[in-house]
Amino acid sequence: MFKIPFLDLPPLRSAAGTVRLPGSKSISNRVLLLAALSEGRTVVRDLLASDDTAVMLDALRALGCGVAQDGDTVSIVGLGGQLLAKQAQLFLGNAGTAMRPLTAALAVMAATQGGSFEVSGVPRMHERPIGDLVDALRGLGCAIDDLGNPGYPPLRLRGPASLALDTPVRVRGDVSSQFLTALLLALPLVAERDIRIEVIGELISKPYIEITLALLARFGIDVKREGWSAFVIPAGSRYRSPGEVFVEGDASSASYFVGLGAIAAADAPIRIEGVGSESLQGDVRFIEAAAAMGADVKAGPNWLEVRRGAWPLKGITLDCNHIPDAAMTLTVMALYADGPTTLTNIASWRVKETDRIAAMATELRKLGAAVEEGPDWIRVQPLHDWKAAAIHTYDDHRVAMCFSLAAFNGLVTEKAQPVRILEPHCTAKTFPDYFETLFGVVTARPDDIPVITIDGPTASGKGTLADEVAKALGFGVLDSGALYRVTGLAARRAGLDLDDGTAVAAIVPTLDLRFADGHVFLGQEDVTARLRAEATGLLASQVAVHPAVRQALHQWQLDFRRLPGLVADGRDMGTALFPGAPLKVFLTASAATRAERRYKQLISKGIPANMESLREDLEARDERDKNRASSPLTPAQDAQLLDNSALSIEASVDQVLNWWQKRRPF
Repeated sequence: MFKIPFLDLPPLRSAAGTVRLPGSKSISNRVLLLAALSEGRTVVRDLLASDDTAVMLDALRALGCGVAQDGDTVSIVGLGGQLLAKQAQLFLGNAGTAMRPLTAALAVMAATQGGSFEVSGVPRMHERPIGDLVDALRGLGCAIDDLGNPGYPPLRLRGPASLALDTPVRVRGDVSSQFLTALLLALPLVAERDIRIEVIGELISKPYIEITLALLARFGIDVKREGWSAFVIPAGSRYRSPGEVFVEGDASSASYFVGLGAIAAADAPIRIEGVGSESLQGDVRFIEAAAAMGADVKAGPNWLEVRRGAWPLKGITLDCNHIPDAAMTLTVMALYADGPTTLTNIASWRVKETDRIAAMATELRKLGAAVEEGPDWIRVQPLHDWKAAAIHTYDDHRVAMCFSLAAFNGLVTEKAQPVRILEPHCTAKTFPDYFETLFGVVTARPDDIPVITIDGPTASGKGTLADEVAKALGFGVLDSGALYRVTGLAARRAGLDLDDGTAVAAIVPTLDLRFADGHVFLGQEDVTARLRAEATGLLASQVAVHPAVRQALHQWQLDFRRLPGLVADGRDMGTALFPGAPLKVFLTASAATRAERRYKQLISKGIPANMESLREDLEARDERDKNRASSPLTPAQDAQLLDNSALSIEASVDQVLNWWQKRRPF
């Protein structure tokens, strides 16, 4: 997951491949709570790993549940409806799927068993209304105190209190379906007699109630329903663990890849695994909306395949009550359409992680789009004159993921524009690896993938600077020196004459080299430490003088230019490898400074060293590198010179990032 302030998406051109979806957030948190309320052990498989499930698991631990986690499998030892902890303060982040049902369950359990529980979240959660659920619970007899603004978290749920179970529990259905879900999950705990829930007004997001009812049935609760207006929990209802539950993939998350296929999968499809025609989730019906816009969609029991059909896409008018979360993706798809797209019946967007109608309208306009909005609708016009834009995500995972599709603007305009996603790590709420997954199935023109080159003499700190700059931008790293060191090491081990450039070059295609987590592996051997040794550095310098070796390594280095960008460090990155790089840095420091740094580094590792010898060696290498016939060490004509003799690594990184910002269009 990218934990960086922003992520720049270069113009993207096509898409194809297979995506495996993370588990559904809605199903994951419902199943976790149901397992916690049941008696016995429930094994939950394919659980979504996200911020929302993390806060739910923390809450269940605090309430006394046994929780054992192994990857995406979690074992829950439930409470059997009996409180083990009578007091707890639960922080639930911005997870509505945790806040609403836990509030209801703890309110009725505290009323019947006693206790005091406080539920709170991030500031945005304290702006998301919960008053209709609280009113329904208070009408039942639960004791609930407002700890902030009335009708919003934080709340205190306390007891004991006398419950009025012989009259219907009434709840509004036109603000959020999560209020009804919360009551359906909580009231089986106190079903001494039939409990009737009546819905006031039109129930929105009905497919999410279908999920709730299906999961209740899996845990032994057979709810009787009267259309969408009333639900009856039978007397004597009791949660029973099914023993094992599999969480299907997240259908809302599928929408971004369905949209991706509709826009960019012209030659081969995008295959989405984890949801399909047998999905419990209503958001799988997003494929109907995509098809209406022109996508070519095929579906199996647990998979979808999508490719571009009509192009440009077709503008549509759609009531989105049945796909409230996934429908957000349509607003960005609308930019690629042949006419306006109007989405209606989306009032629930106003009370989600942010006011999503306002957020989408604001960010679409940054791209240049004409957008109209109303209390429960939004209309988006096609876009032809695109602008580069930095998309504010409002700490809303769906905003970040939707706007990734704007990076395909080069398919409809000659002047393709990059897109910046601010705070991209907000996708951790439901899809922590979203951008890594996206980059695995899309392509860009090599010249569109940004490169920062950092060249300089030995021991100038290029590697450290490159690593830190790459970390700040979410880019990959090319340590060209490591390639030469590996080549020199492998040639020496093979008994080759290092002065025979042809023989050394011939070994390059045979090297089994990979970089992983800051380590370098040659075959199965971790050679990271060996490559840092002074002797290996000398081997690299020897083989690097041969044009044949440099040519053999040339394409290998070019292939490191991958999405979303690259920081390349070496001797000739800006002059020979990436002459068109938008930012080239030539990093240097005095020989005395470099020798002192290397001396301290060696001494700290317990390696004997002599300062004067190190300085002489560095000066000799500098002279050799400057005067070699192939790619001599010299700054590119347009390189930024950075002498870091008196700079900390933090100051050097800040300087490079400042230069980079000035070259971006945002």
